[in-house]
Amino acid sequence: METGRAGGGTPLTVEGLEVAYGRTAVLRDVSLAVGAGEFVALLGPSGCGKTTLLRAIAGFVTPSGGRILAGAREITREPPERRGCAMVFQSYALWPHMSVAKTIGYGLNVRGWDKPRIASRVEEMLRLLRLEGLGARLPAQLSGGQRQRVALGRALAVDPEILLLDEPMSNLDARVREGVRHELRAVQQALGITAIHVTHDREEAMILADRIVILEGGRIAQAGPPEELWRRPANAYVADFLGATNRLTTPRGTLLFRPEEGRLLAEGETIDGPVFEGVVAHSAYPGGRWRATLRVGAEEVLVDVADRVAPGQAVRLGVPAEAAHLFADTGASSARHAEAIEAA
Repeated sequence: METGRAGGGTPLTVEGLEVAYGRTAVLRDVSLAVGAGEFVALLGPSGCGKTTLLRAIAGFVTPSGGRILAGAREITREPPERRGCAMVFQSYALWPHMSVAKTIGYGLNVRGWDKPRIASRVEEMLRLLRLEGLGARLPAQLSGGQRQRVALGRALAVDPEILLLDEPMSNLDARVREGVRHELRAVQQALGITAIHVTHDREEAMILADRIVILEGGRIAQAGPPEELWRRPANAYVADFLGATNRLTTPRGTLLFRPEEGRLLAEGETIDGPVFEGVVAHSAYPGGRWRATLRVGAEEVLVDVADRVAPGQAVRLGVPAEAAHLFADTGASSARHAEAIEAA
């Protein structure tokens, strides 16, 4: 079973979790432990089970097998309000008639806090999330980034043990999203709160998470720190999802690498890694660099280059050993180390 960060305690443990909708299995024997203060990203494409796992932790989905523990207390069948979790939804779920201050204080009001105490806590959240002066506004009077922070403030105001985030930035445009990511991470670290974040955005997971859990077909394909997954993907599915979308067939299996990590070699230049003969099919300029499409035998790959390369030009493609991920088949464990690379 995956273990949380050593020495930090384990506020959440998932053991052998199974979820099925009718005859369709959605989660299959999922086990995961999340350490105190850890930020874990559940990453994968649509249909991989990441949102179902989050909703099972929140109490909105009933497992068909396995169990969920908050610390030492089993919460598998507990209602959402007794789990010590708070959730930020993809849609933010803000009431259009309710002001920012009333929205943030809603959960405290339900818990029976008195008005002065609620007001003090709301002001604290407004300062923390840079929403000072906006307490009287309605959601329609806020930007997308501000609405996201209000939803976050409502979740944090009740001081949850675990913060659950269901793609909360997917509705923001790219420029706003980048800033909000860093704000979210700063708030999470400042409060020391444990967070579990669902996303299909690789870059978002890499930026935010202490540990990434990649799901495939309802199972955990690989879990670990972002840099470890980037450098040592466990299989071709993980490598491809983390950007190694180029595939070339070699005598030892399938070689995967990222467009920005391939190199066009000068005449006589050598490299520590496999080398392929190819021909430029065409070049495009997406901004900042040229991207060349190379035809290598019957296969095509993309490589980022500094200058345009003319179509029809013969080239030598080198893939540095540390960037070459070689798999005996598409589901095998990574074998990208020196002996496999040399054989390729």
